[in-house]
Amino acid sequence: MAALAWLLIPLFAAVGAAIWGSWAARNRTTGDVAELAGYEKFRDAMQKSHSDSDAA
Repeated sequence: MAALAWLLIPLFAAVGAAIWGSWAARNRTTGDVAELAGYEKFRDAMQKSHSDSDAA
């Protein structure tokens, strides 16, 4: 019975690793469009502030 318990430990570790691996590799591209649009607005604002300060 003790040997069975020692065999279950790697089995549970493998199952846990498979669950973690599938969670880590999930598709996370749902919020990228809004974030990229916000970043583009930020870049535009930063470029405008630099061009205004150069004219002065």
